[in-house]
Amino acid sequence: MIDGTGAPGTPVQRVVDLHMHSTASDGSRAPEDVAAAAHAAGLSAIALTDHDTVSGVPAARAAGERVGVRVITGVELSADDNGREVHVLGLHLERLDAIETAMEGFRQTRIDRAREMVAKLNALGVPVSFDAVIAEAGGGAVGRPHVARAVVAGGWVADQRDVFDRYIGYGKPANVPKAKLDFVDAIALIHSAGGLAIVAHPGVDFNRTRVERAVGYGLDGLEVLHPSNSPDEQRRLRALTEHFRLVPSGGSDWHGAEQGPRTIGMMKVPVAVLEAQEARLAARRTAPAGGGA
Repeated sequence: MIDGTGAPGTPVQRVVDLHMHSTASDGSRAPEDVAAAAHAAGLSAIALTDHDTVSGVPAARAAGERVGVRVITGVELSADDNGREVHVLGLHLERLDAIETAMEGFRQTRIDRAREMVAKLNALGVPVSFDAVIAEAGGGAVGRPHVARAVVAGGWVADQRDVFDRYIGYGKPANVPKAKLDFVDAIALIHSAGGLAIVAHPGVDFNRTRVERAVGYGLDGLEVLHPSNSPDEQRRLRALTEHFRLVPSGGSDWHGAEQGPRTIGMMKVPVAVLEAQEARLAARRTAPAGGGA
């Protein structure tokens, strides 16, 4: 069972959250605070999956050890799948040196992208500074939310949603496309670090044909449980994981909000999902050369 529910009267399942962000990228909580919040939410394990960085994992893991929450090393990468953007979670990463050099390059493209967005905003009459954006990032991987926060802090719009809707959302005048890996390269990069490659929040357009092609690239799983997936969509994705012998995953995609559509632990992901991922990793490690799960 991967839907996080149980029959009435059965013991409450241990639950996990395998998609979370911290201030190491575009979340609003420090990594150690993410671990503390996970403990308060009754989670037994979490995966910290910041964009293009694993820098927040050591602090989150140390805090997790103090309160009894396991912290799994993860990352979220943006990739191009035949002209369509796809986000790929790398979970259970081990050989970080194999991925850190590549991610350092991605982080630089994020800085360059933010600088270009600031220039476009300035041309549109919004006098936000690049230094203000960097300050909002606080040393983490820079993203559009940091640009939005800087604009709001400057008093030029009412809230972050307004910044996206008017200026930096897709198709808006100050938006700058994000640099992306090819999908197959993102999967290979995650595998080189010893992890599982899982499509985050696949969406309705991630159909059977795309899944089958991704399996050929070495895809390990799909994020079945995510706030953007309706119950019908969860059933569809669950059927695809079973048909293609992929592993499921799930998480809140939490960025630190106290309330709203994405709150910590909201997906009630059962620990059996984590155990299925670990079983796939174990099978891969024991497979003969050239084989694998």
